[in-house]
Amino acid sequence: MIVAIDGPAGAGKSTIAERVGAALGFTYLNSGAIYRAVTWKALQLNQPDAEPQRIAAIAGELELTYQDGVLYVDGQRRDDALRGEAIDRYVSRHSAVQPVREMVNNRLRAIASRQDVIVEGRDIATVVFPDADVKIYLDASVEMRAQRRWEQQESDLTLDEIRRRIAERDELDRKKRTGSLKQAADALYLDTSVLTIDEVCETVIKTIRETQQYREQQRTYGR
Repeated sequence: MIVAIDGPAGAGKSTIAERVGAALGFTYLNSGAIYRAVTWKALQLNQPDAEPQRIAAIAGELELTYQDGVLYVDGQRRDDALRGEAIDRYVSRHSAVQPVREMVNNRLRAIASRQDVIVEGRDIATVVFPDADVKIYLDASVEMRAQRRWEQQESDLTLDEIRRRIAERDELDRKKRTGSLKQAADALYLDTSVLTIDEVCETVIKTIRETQQYREQQRTYGR
């Protein structure tokens, strides 16, 4: 079974997907982490401003594995390394490179072919898994998303600077030639500005449990 969650930066996709996955026993896949791994590698090679062809080559050479829902990059877990101002500055540009997108999408599809997954990103329900069993679009105001990032950040960026960067990221994501940020026509829309994390999780879990696919699985495996 495939659950696809899309939405802009700071809407709560990672938090919700991880919690719902844990509650239902689904493998949580963060597509953004894979794109960030590409940017991390480009930074390690001092080539973040390289031409798209070089970024694609870097992505193709990257060693990526998923173990128990955890992404390992070049053989190591690098959760902290995939965050930060430098990653944020370049990841949208790198993720717009078509061969990079194809690499990420193919990896996600291969993993999803073997197990129940909950996948989050920006084009999961529209491009990667257009036939997903459940589609969710999480949204929030720019102000709310900036506030969340400001409270979580480890840098010295001001709230206004974060707000501006989020707005710029939204613009870039919506204008991408492929894999642009948009809501799937059949996705459930949830504005997380006015909901708590628990309320969003409850709604998503309820939506999944009400699907025919989930009910059939429960009957088949006697859950």
